Amino acid sequence: KLPTMKMLLSLIALLSAALLVSAAPPTCYSRVLSLSKEITESFKELQTSKVVDSCVETLPRLYLDIHNYCVLAKLRDFVAYPRCDRVVEVNELKEKARSLYTILISYCRRDLVFLTDDCNALEIPIPPPIEHS
Repeated sequence: KLPTMKMLLSLIALLSAALLVSAAPPTCYSRVLSLSKEITESFKELQTSKVVDSCVETLPRLYLDIHNYCVLAKLRDFVAYPRCDRVVEVNELKEKARSLYTILISYCRRDLVFLTDDCNALEIPIPPPIEHS
């Protein structure tokens, strides 16, 4: 009976720890990181979509790295881009970019550390590392 009880207590402790981790509120950093990834992915999907207006091809590139100080200028330029206002997907993307910019300059301003200010690095996305199986 004792090994079964130990196993049951271990399982309860593990489940409790998992619930605590998932219930933790997002940090400023985690929110900014997830939103930047979401925006970058949405932009990639928009660029590869066959249905979207031709003006999408003229949009400024939107590869985001929240560790690069130039991300602020990149977001401002994208939100202020005058074309494609009639494309719903672009307007939604601009709204997300505006939200990210606001979070970066207002709520997280003291919590984030920019590791670089290489604006050229935001023009050409770095491919993700290849995982070997």
